[in-house]
Amino acid sequence: MGDSSSDEEGSGGEEYLFKVVIIGDSAVGKSNLLSRYARNEFNPHSKATIGVEFQTQSMEIDGKEVRAQIWDTAGQERFRAVTSAYYRGALGALIVYDITRPITFQSVSRWLHELQSHCDTSVAMMLVGNKCDLENIRSVSVEEGKSMAETEGLFFMETSALDATNVNKAFEIVIKEIYKNVSRKVLNSDTYKAHDLSLNRGVTLPPNNATASSNQTHFSCCST
Repeated sequence: MGDSSSDEEGSGGEEYLFKVVIIGDSAVGKSNLLSRYARNEFNPHSKATIGVEFQTQSMEIDGKEVRAQIWDTAGQERFRAVTSAYYRGALGALIVYDITRPITFQSVSRWLHELQSHCDTSVAMMLVGNKCDLENIRSVSVEEGKSMAETEGLFFMETSALDATNVNKAFEIVIKEIYKNVSRKVLNSDTYKAHDLSLNRGVTLPPNNATASSNQTHFSCCST
């Protein structure tokens, strides 16, 4: 498992562990998004994931060590067999579609419904239009992605696992949003522990002082 430890110093001994899931149709690039974020790797010939796979990444927020345990669907989506165990304890999710395949965009509503039906807490959600390097064969516009995100109350970003466009930013926004939600919940409580993944309440706010409307933040493929 990949595990970045570059931000371990300065955590003050306080650690948060958040589960994040990546969902979406087969071959939209979920595994390559995860490998690009966790290991800065991209495999153009990657096969469908088999077996449970997750990576743990660390970052520092407000002087505290925050670890994100990021889960890939392990190829279950090919058989419509993503189980409740996969979603259990998730505080964040990236719902991924392929901008060159409209059918994967149409599936987003089903994935959202499945996520919401399996999670009993609020989840920080990012709609991700992947493969924005394939602009010449784009079939889903940026405007369509933004519109769905606004309708469903999601963050939105287009990414490319191939050239790394916005990949780190997408994951980091979700992780920071989870941290803000959890921090609000436990502001006056000392009951939260790293192994307790059940707390995630609060109003979604734009991260990093980014301009946003209706509590969503939108990024096109080439935003900086």
